[in-house]
Amino acid sequence: MNAPFTNNRWRPPETVMRLKRLGSLHQCRLSFMRVLTRRMASEKWQFSRAVFDVDTRGVGHAVYTATGPERSYSLVAFAHDLPPEQRSDRVIAEAWDATFALFDGVPTQADVDRLSQNVPLQEAGRVSERELTLSRANRSVRLWTHVVDALASGRQPDIAQIDDVGYLMRTTAVYGSGKFGAADRDVIADRPEMHGPFQAEMLTVYFIRTFVRDLVQHMAQNQGGDAAVALDPAIARRLGIGNSTGLGMAPYLVNHPVLFNNWIAAREEAIARVRAIQRASAVEISVFEKLLNRAELSITRWRSAHVAQLQKLADLRTDLQALRTYLADNALTSDYPWDRLHVWAESALNEEGQEFLASLMLEPYGELIDGLAHCMSDTNADAFRIDGAMSVREVRALLEASFGWARDMDWSARKNIARAWYTSEEKLEPRLGERFEEPIAEYEQPLAPARDAALAMRALEGWSDTVPIAEFLLEHAEHRHTIRRAQMHRVAPYGEIHDNTIGADVLPIDMLRAKLSFFGATHFDPRSDRWVRICMYAGAPYPEDLTPENADLWVYPETAS
Repeated sequence: MNAPFTNNRWRPPETVMRLKRLGSLHQCRLSFMRVLTRRMASEKWQFSRAVFDVDTRGVGHAVYTATGPERSYSLVAFAHDLPPEQRSDRVIAEAWDATFALFDGVPTQADVDRLSQNVPLQEAGRVSERELTLSRANRSVRLWTHVVDALASGRQPDIAQIDDVGYLMRTTAVYGSGKFGAADRDVIADRPEMHGPFQAEMLTVYFIRTFVRDLVQHMAQNQGGDAAVALDPAIARRLGIGNSTGLGMAPYLVNHPVLFNNWIAAREEAIARVRAIQRASAVEISVFEKLLNRAELSITRWRSAHVAQLQKLADLRTDLQALRTYLADNALTSDYPWDRLHVWAESALNEEGQEFLASLMLEPYGELIDGLAHCMSDTNADAFRIDGAMSVREVRALLEASFGWARDMDWSARKNIARAWYTSEEKLEPRLGERFEEPIAEYEQPLAPARDAALAMRALEGWSDTVPIAEFLLEHAEHRHTIRRAQMHRVAPYGEIHDNTIGADVLPIDMLRAKLSFFGATHFDPRSDRWVRICMYAGAPYPEDLTPENADLWVYPETAS
């Protein structure tokens, strides 16, 4: 029997790149956290805590170091005694419970002294090219207090409360790539361990989780003295690091079309490779079914009070019931079982369930797809250059391929241009405002590629097909960014979101979730249409326990059986 595909087995961009689907993506084998833990385990990285100098008030600093085959990286952590009235997850906050920098190498005392004068200030301070990231975090006060009190009194914290929150601290930013004086991406991009996207940031969060565990135990010991006990390792594993992410992250996907394309394309290739498998072995079926059980347990621990997310969770539970019914008939023992399952899901499940299933299908096939993680960075500097010699005919074709769906939209209708992206003067962070209610139109950022493409297509009307596009741009320089994006389509067919990013009904949380799913985040909990809380590294082994055997599937909680 021949494989039931055409040569191009990837799902088309017009299917994949809709915001509703992007807002339904789940973590998978290619997620950046899992890529990092697999690498650290396979390369036998060594971890140490050289300094933990924190007083009874919870004030002080610590230094954690990870050493790989060629170099070391160190987290320099600062703990603070933050008054409750100063604790805020907003980007405009000026004080935090803990602040951090990832140092390139092993810091000297002079480095720690320098960082102590700058890292606690975050944006108000400056770091150097020796630092790769700058971060901060706040306690989840209710759970933090419960855990400290429990351990101090000689008992373990309540599991229900652990699972209800999921983390003891949540980061409100993990800055890298040159922000506030830190090293530019180019400084580390050629290093094997940093070649993949956001590996420095993921290492930072992995370290932060360890520091938070150590800090909560330290505070419990100070409070309880000889009566205090250490946190049970199994309970500690259930805890991740929370994160509060707002609009600052959303424009990233629009501003990095080639990079975003590479993430989506790698995942689509992984899905296509699994769909092309003619027969699934008994071992592969067993892995899938066991992880399905574990994934269902994770879903039972997924909490949210947001109306849209509650509906997604309800849809996902319904989808899982349908999946169970489908699998009950030994469906995975047929020819091309994963393709049949995928095709069935396209009509039987919601987007949430389809993308959950797409990620889960990859799990038995690490040897087949894990290498795709090396294809997810953007090393194509030439893609940013405009090819002025390209003919108008060729540019029209590229614009049609990327934005044909937007050409006939009524861009004079207020509902289609209701929003505008701009940059706040105070924090230099992206914001989304109401175009017709706020005086922001003149400050609008080019984050509406669909509208701009429709304007460019209209401006190209009447131009001869054979004219070089450079001639058009000499008269219409305002369309340079659109022509650049159109030409990027040649190498980035998944680079464009196939939805209106300034419409009245746009949900920025869909963009946030798409990006965070590639980080490896779980338990998305929107707090509005513009910011979301997540959990990172819940279930992951701590550095002292990391092995090749537990370095990957930790994202799925263990079942009682």
